[in-house]
Amino acid sequence: MSLMSSLLPPLASSSYINTAPKLKTTHTPNLVLGQRVLPNLLSLALAVTLASPLPSHAIPSLNSQPPPISLTTPFSQSKNLELGLENGKIRPCPSINPGCISTNPKSSSFSFPWLIPSNSSDDAIQKLREAILKTQKNVKFQPVEDTPDGQYLQAEVDGGFGRDILEFLVKGDVVAYRCVAMKVTYVYPFTTAFGDSKGQEARLKQINDQLGWYAPSFDSMEE
Repeated sequence: MSLMSSLLPPLASSSYINTAPKLKTTHTPNLVLGQRVLPNLLSLALAVTLASPLPSHAIPSLNSQPPPISLTTPFSQSKNLELGLENGKIRPCPSINPGCISTNPKSSSFSFPWLIPSNSSDDAIQKLREAILKTQKNVKFQPVEDTPDGQYLQAEVDGGFGRDILEFLVKGDVVAYRCVAMKVTYVYPFTTAFGDSKGQEARLKQINDQLGWYAPSFDSMEE
């Protein structure tokens, strides 16, 4: 036996024995719990969501009425022509209706009221009706209205783009009026309506020439 072999302890076996501690694979309790509970929580949340009623505004009702159309476009406004007196006066021309002329000073197409001569003041409304019948086509009158602000006469006649409305308010020797087209014409894609206030002026001149009443104008004031 050599000196080296006497110093080393004897081996129990010729095979190698691994004395390193083995790592035991274990599952963390929290991880195992999460793997079991998470699917259950997801299933419960889905069931609650499907069972809960949705807000009323989320599901449209078949019986619900559509919201009213807001009159915000020129075309929609032109479909609602207001007639008759407003606070005892002839209405101004609608801003979206160029086929109009009115004695109301708020109108962009303004015209001066007529003045009835003293020898024609009797039965002024009747004379006005006769002049309209002689100068206009397919006239349809509404009953004359006696108001505290005068006698109101409305007539519907043929116009350039359809039917036009003539409104007159006779009070004493003054005649206020408005001539307005019932139909406003638009050509796509333009948003400006087509109309002819000059045509309304010519119509009124025909009626006034038949009557022989005084019709002031800017031109006559400059003379």
